[in-house]
Parts: sequence; structure tokens; C-alpha cells
Amino acid sequence: MVVVGGLTLAACGSDSDGGSAGGSDAVITVYGTNPQNPMIPTATNEVGGGDPIQNLYAGLVAYNADGSVVNEVADSIDSKDSINWTVKLKDGWKFTDGSPVTAQSFVRAWNYGANPANKQLNNYFFYPIEGTDDVGNTTDGAKEMSGLKVVDDKTFTIKLKSAESDFPLRLGYSAYFPVPDSAFDSSGKITKEYGDHPIGNGPYMLTKKGWEKAKQIAMVPNPDYKGAHKPKNGGLTFKFFNSTDSAYSAVQSGELDVLDQVPPSALTTFETDGDVKAYNEPGSSFSSITIPERLPHFKGEEGNLRRAAISQAINRKEITEKIFNGARTPAKDFTSPVLDGWTDSVPGNEVLNFDAAKAKDLWAQADKIAKWDGKFQLAYNNDGAGNKEFSEAVANQIKNTLGIDASAKVYATFDELRKDVTDRTIKTAFRTGWQADYPSMLNYLGPIYATGAGSNDGDYSNKQFDKLVSEASAAQGDARYKLITEAQTLLLKDLPALPLWYQNATAVTGQDVKGFVFTWQQKPQYYALTK
Repeated sequence: MVVVGGLTLAACGSDSDGGSAGGSDAVITVYGTNPQNPMIPTATNEVGGGDPIQNLYAGLVAYNADGSVVNEVADSIDSKDSINWTVKLKDGWKFTDGSPVTAQSFVRAWNYGANPANKQLNNYFFYPIEGTDDVGNTTDGAKEMSGLKVVDDKTFTIKLKSAESDFPLRLGYSAYFPVPDSAFDSSGKITKEYGDHPIGNGPYMLTKKGWEKAKQIAMVPNPDYKGAHKPKNGGLTFKFFNSTDSAYSAVQSGELDVLDQVPPSALTTFETDGDVKAYNEPGSSFSSITIPERLPHFKGEEGNLRRAAISQAINRKEITEKIFNGARTPAKDFTSPVLDGWTDSVPGNEVLNFDAAKAKDLWAQADKIAKWDGKFQLAYNNDGAGNKEFSEAVANQIKNTLGIDASAKVYATFDELRKDVTDRTIKTAFRTGWQADYPSMLNYLGPIYATGAGSNDGDYSNKQFDKLVSEASAAQGDARYKLITEAQTLLLKDLPALPLWYQNATAVTGQDVKGFVFTWQQKPQYYALTK
């Protein structure tokens, strides 16, 4: 039993923290980081909370390991014009508190996420739906999007602002997950207590202990789950470490089963390490540096020149070879080469090439607008693989090429860094990255760089970019890819973030772990892990 929002809820967690037997009864321990926020689907846009949420909830659709999409809670998602969509739900789905998953479970959760008054980080994902501009913008404004209508318990309709042919593709992302009525208090707010012990409808449910802050998140299979990813193990425990080096050692000693990011210290040896099973293949993760316009000397034309100078002062090839042993590939754009439509010939991407003379010239041009003073710092979190090493290397390259005071600034944990980024209290540049929510190049663009988007950490705004992304969402085939290239050309001029590299999917597991497969998101297929 657990009290959530003033209500006492049964069956929202298992009485067991999981066994240790082999086979289907084995609990698999996996690497994780402490979530930044309570685990509310519309409030979580980082992997610390995102990975557990993906296992605790089920959406309208689910993604297979290869990125293909299958209906999960949805029986059908249909439209004749790509604007008006009708969603019909399958029978028999319920949350782990026993309440049914209904059309209202989705619509209420989406309306909550869309209301800016609720300050949900995934608010941007509801922008395509008609009526989002009217929700919560005035004291007596709309409480719900006009584009969402509940028809009956198993049916709801969605009206978009404009045609988006790939709209169903994104509906497996966590922003679109349902939540039960018990998540809300009497004022209609989702409670922190619910976020600390969420009640989902997915493959797993939390144990009674659930999320032990700064330690771990434990979950066991949900016996009532009816979807595509039925667990083959006895549960998952996301264990938190202060560095991936210590996590790697824990895999070697048998204290951790799965580490999904190999630290630089092991990249030259992990594939021949007899204490682990090694995995290394092309991946979809993207790494970057964000330098907000609000920082001194980074606004307007001066800021554009300084970002370009810093970008060309970074020798990406040297870092990917010397620090990451070739497990990273220097970036040519803002997306990922594993996606359909990708090209390495986006106009303007020469700004991503190391060119010391050009970097110095651009910096001198910026100095003519306003003379540089102070120092340049790059913030990173120490609990991510290779962050310390590459951040210090980048800072040294900037220092040596531009002749300025540049250094790396450490945060102990990811959630500490993200808090300052989200609160806009960070006063330095900072490392950023993207793990795709759904398999499309557009997912690397709109959610991160569109005006007001929830993951737009640098508060970038370019109306022409917004327009191109919107038009690309409605287009198909070559027409879509052409618009995406035009949008990226604008990004390469403005550089709201500096693309660094694409990350190989690397991992190690214990020798007794079976069923390891990377998904298209560069994550383990958790439900299939056994030992």
C-alpha cells in the first residue's frame, strides 16, 4: 500500500523486491542515474527518469528493437487527411492499481502536459494538437485542448493544427503515456508523491521500496501487462553509480549485470576483457555543447561568430580517436547517420571542421564588435561515460587555439547539472546530448531547437526554422528530407548547439547475461534480458 495524492492505493507495487534465482526469475541489475524529477511522463525528458518510465508504462504504440512500430494499447489509429485522427483502444488494459486504461486516461494526461501552468518539460510534444495555444494562457483560459475529444471509454479523436503524416510514429514516446485518475489531487495536479512512486500500465511495476533516492529504482514484472514487451526476467533494478568507471568495475566483479555505456578508460580493452561480454555497433545518440545566448558575449552577431570560432577550435577527430578509441564519429549534422534521409552534405557543415586559423579569425571578428573578457567554462556531469575526459580535452583545445582562459566545470551527477540547466541558473556552456524519442530526424530538431520546446536548453528561437520543421512534418519522402536539410542549414549558421559526434552503441554485461540486444535508441532491450 502507498498513499498518493491523499488516496490509499492498493496493488501499485509488489511486495517483493525480486529474487536472485537464474532464468526467468532472475532480477537484472542495470546501470542508471538518479532521475532529475519525479517520474511523471510529461515531466521527464532525460534518461535517468526516462529509462525507468519506458518500462513502467505502455503507450498507444510500441517500438521494436529495429525502430519499427506496432500498436500496443491502441487497436487502431486512423486518419483520412493526416489532420483528424481517431484512436480506438484494445480491451482489457489496466493500471497496476486495478483501474482501467481508458480514452480519458490518455486525454487527461495529454491536457495536463499541454497546459503551460503545469510546467511540464515535454509540453512541446503537444504543440501540433489544435487548441494548445489557448490552454492556460489566461486566467479564464481553456483547461483542455480543443483538438482532443473523448468519444467513449475506448475511443478518442485528435485534431492537429496541420497535416502531419508521421504523427502516430511519435505516440510511443513517454510524453504520450496514460496516467490513472489516482495520479491527480483534488485541484487537478499530478502529485509529487505519484511521481516518486508512479502507477503505470507497462511491462513492469515498482516494488514496495521502488525508487530509493540516489541509490536505485527496483521493479518487477506486471502480471496484467498485455503488450508486445512481456518480461522474460524476474525484474529490473536500475542501480546508480558515481561514475561509469565504478559501474564497469561492478560488471567485472558481478555486482552489476548491464552497463550500457563503456567508459573511455575501458574502450581499448573491453572487447577482449574476459570478465565481461562486450557489445559495439553503430548507434543513434548525438552529443553537443550548448552555449545559451543569455551568456555574456554570446548574443546576436557577436555570439554567432564566437560559437563558430569555438566550433572550429575543436578537433573532433582527435578526441574521438584518442579518448574514445573510435567509438565516436565526428558529427556532420544535428541528427544521426542511422536514420532514413541522413546526409553528410548539409550546406554549412564545414563549421564543424577543425580549422585553427579560421577559428582565430572568427574570434577576432567578434572582438571587433565587443572585446572578450572573462573565461569560458564547459560544464559536464561526472557520472556519464567520458564526460570528464572529453570536456577537459575540448576546453584545452579552445584555450590553446583561441588563447583564452577556458576550462571544464564538473557537476557530480546528471540530475544536478540538469536542474541548473532547466532552472536557467547555469552561467556557463554545458554538454548536451540526445537519445531519440521516436525514429525520425525531426525528433532531433523540433524538440530541441524549436521556439519554446521543452528540451530547448539554450532558448534558441528562429521562426524560419520553426516553419521548416512544421512543413517537414507534413511532407513525405524526398520533400521532407529537403526541408530537413534547409532547417539544418539554418542551425549550422546560428549554432544553438555545437554538434560534436555520434556515439557508437557500446555495452558490457556479466558473462551469465543472455538476450542482450541494442534497440534503435541505443538502449538495452530490457524486457528480453535473462541470466
